[in-house]
Amino acid sequence: MVCMVIVLGFMSFDTPKLVRVNLDGGISILIPKGWRTMDDLDFTERYPSVRAPLAAYSDYDRLTDFSVNISATQWPDANATMAQQFFKAAIYNSFDRVDMISEGVREIKGRQYIYFEFESTIRGNRKELGQQESIMRYSYIQYLVEPGRTLVFSFHCPRRSRADWQEAARLMMEGVRVKKLKS
Repeated sequence: MVCMVIVLGFMSFDTPKLVRVNLDGGISILIPKGWRTMDDLDFTERYPSVRAPLAAYSDYDRLTDFSVNISATQWPDANATMAQQFFKAAIYNSFDRVDMISEGVREIKGRQYIYFEFESTIRGNRKELGQQESIMRYSYIQYLVEPGRTLVFSFHCPRRSRADWQEAARLMMEGVRVKKLKS
């Protein structure tokens, strides 16, 4: 008699190994090992903006990404509380639906960062070919408001992948390092 044993393994997504990348302007970030740099065309196709990012990276499938940008909005006094309300309103105005997971101001290496972790939905347009489906995403956006510049660190992935990427996104945001601007 031959006995067959079937073992079912459940694939679990482990937090990927993160590597430090140094950017211009005294900024360093953590990104998953193996991610590629987005080219200008890739970034503008996915995130139309007047300003090119300082850096943008994507996973192999081009579904999950992380970018660093300088916001056009500047706060002369680096008032994090006022800036937080402004950025929160901008997030809610950018999507048809926002489910905020967490938000606040926290200190990382002596610097105050504003953060928003949320799920969003942009409803599709049933009349537009190729745009009928809603776009549902998990995002983690973090801002560093300094006199003269506001840095924006953005992580995005499909909502269905949130459980796979949430811990990595948090570690990436906690790993941001920015040298203080010289007066």
